[in-house]
Amino acid sequence: MITGEIRNKVDQLWNTFWSGGVSNPLSVIEQITYLLFAKRLDDLHTAREAQANLLGGDVENPVFEPGQDHLRWSRFKDFEPERKFNVFKDEVFPFIKSLNGRAGSAYTRFMQDAVFIIPNPALLDKVVNMIDAIPMEDRDTKGDLYEYMLSKIATAGQNGQFRTPRHIIKMMVALTAPTPKDIICDPACGTCGYLVAAAEYLEHHHKDILLDKALKEHFHHHMFHGSDFDSSMLRIGAMNMTLHGIDNPSIENRDSLSEDHAGHRNAYTLILANPPFKGSLDYDGTAKDLLQVCKTKKTELLFISLFLKQLKPGGRCACIVPDGVLFGSSNAHQELRKTLVEEQKLDAIISMPSGVFKPYAGVSTAVLVFTRTDSGGTDKVWFYDMQADGFSLDDKREPVAANDIPDIIEQYQSYLAGNGDFSDKKAKAFTVDKADIAANKYDLSINRYKETEYQEVEYDPPQVILDQLEALEAEIQQDLKALRGML
Repeated sequence: MITGEIRNKVDQLWNTFWSGGVSNPLSVIEQITYLLFAKRLDDLHTAREAQANLLGGDVENPVFEPGQDHLRWSRFKDFEPERKFNVFKDEVFPFIKSLNGRAGSAYTRFMQDAVFIIPNPALLDKVVNMIDAIPMEDRDTKGDLYEYMLSKIATAGQNGQFRTPRHIIKMMVALTAPTPKDIICDPACGTCGYLVAAAEYLEHHHKDILLDKALKEHFHHHMFHGSDFDSSMLRIGAMNMTLHGIDNPSIENRDSLSEDHAGHRNAYTLILANPPFKGSLDYDGTAKDLLQVCKTKKTELLFISLFLKQLKPGGRCACIVPDGVLFGSSNAHQELRKTLVEEQKLDAIISMPSGVFKPYAGVSTAVLVFTRTDSGGTDKVWFYDMQADGFSLDDKREPVAANDIPDIIEQYQSYLAGNGDFSDKKAKAFTVDKADIAANKYDLSINRYKETEYQEVEYDPPQVILDQLEALEAEIQQDLKALRGML
């Protein structure tokens, strides 16, 4: 998390755009993204220059060719405003768009339809100077800074659908515990929050991943995969990955449910996702193999079908679903749940409170954790009744002390290790036998199985209550008489 001075500088940068006439939050972050990328290109070229000087040779794979020095951030940032504006608009921005991957980042692939919309030299001069004043030498600071800017999308109304709260993402990553050899995908990646969190988890828990040559190559070029059909989100997501130190993730512009993109089957060992719950769907263009798993127009069901198809056998998934998936009575709902329980291995269901996605959505959701086996394997399903996530469950979402997430991770790890007793259905964490789930038409809602303990409350007999009311009434009348006597 960024705090204090850096956070204030980002807020000032954001406000400068708004006062300068760029008010759409998505447009603001896109323009900041282009500037950050221009700065990163200069940093990349400088690093290669330093390496060449150290080894006494030529610069290997230079970003800037001879005669392009004025396109470097360290040069044009000091130009006077008018020249700075013209150089960036007419030369730097087209240069970024024409890189075609030469800078070693997926981000450059999504620049084709990018538009530079900073309206005047004064605004560009201000924001370049503000960005230059933000310390970004540390990669973690760069990543945190970008995450903070992305969080502003969530508070901007309808665009908030693109963002899953970071602490929920981290919980899902911890539940699935990525390994250095995993191939990780988010088929509705948006700003790539899941992929970034998975990378952070690996760097923290598997510190050798960037020391071993083969693992490092896999980490930078083959581990992370994402897709979305919003090019703006893909640009932002790819930049998010770049600023978190992943050189060349596979980020693609495609509709994952479409028949036109029905590849990528049996491809991944881990899927992390919060797929769209609603929206338009071209049913006729939907991949036929997904409809064979679940014949429906509901995107949340089709995405679960997609995850099952995209996972390798033995691959695992953690995804967010609306509560309706857990108890919907349609044939498609029941068939999909039966598939998860009978044909695959349904590991866990974490029921989340409805305030988790506020202020932009109040829908009740749950996290599904399952493993593709194609041969069953569900014996018991682990349930957890999350009641608090560390933030207030109203529109303000302010930090609070109550937080079940650490307990969820700890309890689930104990369950996987075969430790602990989860037979008490009055507890927050408990297991349900497969036979009980099948007997309830594969209903997976936690309220179907959780037992509530009621405390017996004793009340006075009606006659005693009436006597108390009469005594109270007499006291009120006496007080009224006293008040009248004072008038």
